[in-house]
Amino acid sequence: MGYNYLILGAGRQGTAAAYDLASFGEANRIVLADQNDTTASKAADRVNELTGKRIAEPAYLDVTNRQSLKSLIEAADSVMSAVPYRYNLEITKAAIACRAHLADLGGNTPIVWEQLKLDKEAKEAGVSVVPDCGMGPGLINTLGAFAIELLDEPEEIFIYDAGLPQNPQPPWNYELSFHINGLTNEMDGKAAFIRDGQVVYIDTLSEPEFIEFPPFGRLEADVTSGGTSTAPWTFLGKIRRYENKVMRYPGHYEWLRAYKTLGLFSEEPVRVNGCKIPPRELYHTLLEPKITPETVRDVSLLRVRGIGKKDGNKSEVVVDIVDYFDEKTGFTSMERLTGWHCSIMMIFQAKGKVQPGCTPVETAVPPADFIDEIRNRGISYSIRWI
Repeated sequence: MGYNYLILGAGRQGTAAAYDLASFGEANRIVLADQNDTTASKAADRVNELTGKRIAEPAYLDVTNRQSLKSLIEAADSVMSAVPYRYNLEITKAAIACRAHLADLGGNTPIVWEQLKLDKEAKEAGVSVVPDCGMGPGLINTLGAFAIELLDEPEEIFIYDAGLPQNPQPPWNYELSFHINGLTNEMDGKAAFIRDGQVVYIDTLSEPEFIEFPPFGRLEADVTSGGTSTAPWTFLGKIRRYENKVMRYPGHYEWLRAYKTLGLFSEEPVRVNGCKIPPRELYHTLLEPKITPETVRDVSLLRVRGIGKKDGNKSEVVVDIVDYFDEKTGFTSMERLTGWHCSIMMIFQAKGKVQPGCTPVETAVPPADFIDEIRNRGISYSIRWI
């Protein structure tokens, strides 16, 4: 017996997730729902063509129409939300009401906390809700939890991740592989870390350090926001340090620090010649076409350093993942690691391997089980002890 899956949002990550569900999820039916009929149809056709199955189908959906949303959810075992995070709380309520599992791509920790407050309702409905999946916060914190488990007495976890062009072009040396507003959100605000056993908040685009990551050479890692999600509170009292930085080719962050200082990340409108314009809107309008090539050929890098004790000795373990644009399917590495992290979670949910309730992504399933699924999909990773 197969499973019925519903994906809300048929863009890049939703399409990649649908492909993974068709390939590995024992899928009976996959519905790709979007407010743009053409987008949904193209996504379904692409999945069917790549897999050689007539398994994916499109659907029109205005996600703010609660009745239409519930009518689609009612026919699904597991649901993925790949729409903007501001809709996720209402989608969570609808999924619980329809007794369907939900995983989402998150992107806003305050909304995640509101979703987790629905734990009792989800348990009573017998379904699981796992917010904030994807490459970051999802996969990076799955790897953080994995490193914690590898150590007998974990003390410190350092997480680094990057989505980079294989062939960087100046001046930005960066290519956009997900929604630009999500990119700016990462560069704005503050990050939540554990330091000295306490949750602390650190300004974004600060504390630069350089990481040697062969064969990509010397990369700059800076503080960004949102990557740790709920993990600092989950691991509080268990380790004394837990933090995350995003890597870029050297020089890239100098541009972003200047843009932030200038106020271009602000969503508060400013008056220009009698018109009110949000600086962020102007910034995105100008920057997005400059960093969006016709075809993105990217590479995604993840590194987790865990420090503590193993077999009674001071030890350090390093877990690396390197994933490239897939020439065969045309999926970027960002789509694979983001969409597939969520689809893997959906498969675990459909099979009853995630306990009912609303659960932080870092504790939803044993991290070693997730690593096994990554291996099954041919994603390159390594574990080394220092």
